[in-house]
Amino acid sequence: MKKLRVGVVGAGYLGKFHAEKYSQMEDVELVGIADSDRVQAESVSKKVKTNAYTDYRDLIGKTDAVSVVVPTPAHFEVSRDFLENGIDVLIEKPITTTLAEADELISISAARGLIIQVGHLERFNPAILALKDIVKNPRFIESHRLSIFKERGTDVSVVLDLMIHDIDIISGFVKSEIKSIHAAGIPVITGLADIANTRLEFMNGCVANVTASRISTKNERKIRLFQQDAYISVDFANHEITVVRKKESEKESLIPGMEIKQICFEKSDALKDELTAFVKAVSRREVPEVTGQVGRDALKVALSVMEQIDCSKKQLIGHL
Repeated sequence: MKKLRVGVVGAGYLGKFHAEKYSQMEDVELVGIADSDRVQAESVSKKVKTNAYTDYRDLIGKTDAVSVVVPTPAHFEVSRDFLENGIDVLIEKPITTTLAEADELISISAARGLIIQVGHLERFNPAILALKDIVKNPRFIESHRLSIFKERGTDVSVVLDLMIHDIDIISGFVKSEIKSIHAAGIPVITGLADIANTRLEFMNGCVANVTASRISTKNERKIRLFQQDAYISVDFANHEITVVRKKESEKESLIPGMEIKQICFEKSDALKDELTAFVKAVSRREVPEVTGQVGRDALKVALSVMEQIDCSKKQLIGHL
């Protein structure tokens, strides 16, 4: 069986992991890694025993598919160049910085019958997969995604860097249009919002309160969901899901009339699963798990949150 020829554009923190995962796949030939930093490209390529390039366009004609793992502002140009040359792309989230750019990429891929998969990694998290059979018509959702400060990802606000993960997850659970958005955020270290909170009100009545910070003293990822028959809490760090619902038996429990069930999930390699799914979609010409449209939908909400933050900031300045 002929191996799928894959390349990686971007040899930074995340790009090197893409390269490592691809290099370990039996049905993939990692053709090369491209990065404008020659030293970084050669360092990563040496570890995974592939070619190094300083111009990503050198991968055109040599690859069937690529991972685009460059700074967000460059997503559009790089991805467009590959799509226009008949190459499928996996684009790290967010898909682009504007909806117009996302629309153009989606249009090109549709016209040429190509695949765009967006790197919303949490879609492959075992906890999220386990919740698919538990979460049904949630009425209130609260999520916290807190991270110790890292230099990477600071080319965009915390909304596009971190919060967009939870926007995507929550939208997938609620399955309803958003009626209104109320958001606030402030820059602390960078020139963009480093901590943000938003309240999303959906047309079906569900409300979600979402907080994201990249200036925390600890890493924390938790989500709580309330629905008619249950309260569900997910602690990603401790790999645990707690489900509290009305009990059917008369046995005593910690909460009268309620039963508590704890589900432990094993830590998995979500990136490996994501890239494996991309390779499968490309090889079989199937619709990927996270399409370009899904990525666009998450971006649309994230941009609206950012717009709300900017408006709040201007109103505050106006009152000073």
